[in-house]
This record gives sequence, structure tokens and C-alpha cells, in this order.
Amino acid sequence: MDAGFAIELIKTMVFQALALTAPLLLVAMVIGLGVSLFQAVTSIHEQTLTFVPKALGVIGMLLVLLPWMLQSTIQFATAVIQKMPQMVQ
Repeated sequence: MDAGFAIELIKTMVFQALALTAPLLLVAMVIGLGVSLFQAVTSIHEQTLTFVPKALGVIGMLLVLLPWMLQSTIQFATAVIQKMPQMVQ
């Protein structure tokens, strides 16, 4: 395996990881911002108030995006498996 092939494979893996996690992290960030604004306006500083909405939002998005995430992961794994003969050369 030459350096160019290894760099391309690592670049693809990092992009795949970012593509799969970005929607979930974005939802958690938006919900966290909204809850923080709510807490600042109402002066309620309860720890569960920040955790529960984020957890529910991330679980909801995970349920919605799970088919796409699985399909994307399967396609990536298939591509890596197909490139294995090139890796041993």
C-alpha cells in the first residue's frame, strides 16, 4: 500500500465519521442552546433540564437517521473490502 492510497483511505474514513456524527451533534448543540437560553431567561438552573431534552432529541434523530447511517456505513465497508487487494500490494 502506497502513501497516497493510505492518505485517501484515512481521509475517506474521517469524512465518513464526520458525516455520520454531524447531524446528531448539531441537534444536541441546537437543543442545548435553546435550553441555555430558557435557563438564562427563567433563572432555572436544573441539571436534568439540560440533559433530558438533549437525550430525547439525539435519540429521536438517531431513529430518523438510522436507515441512512446504516446504508452509508455498509457502502463504506463494502468499498473498503473491495479495496483490500490493493492494500496488500
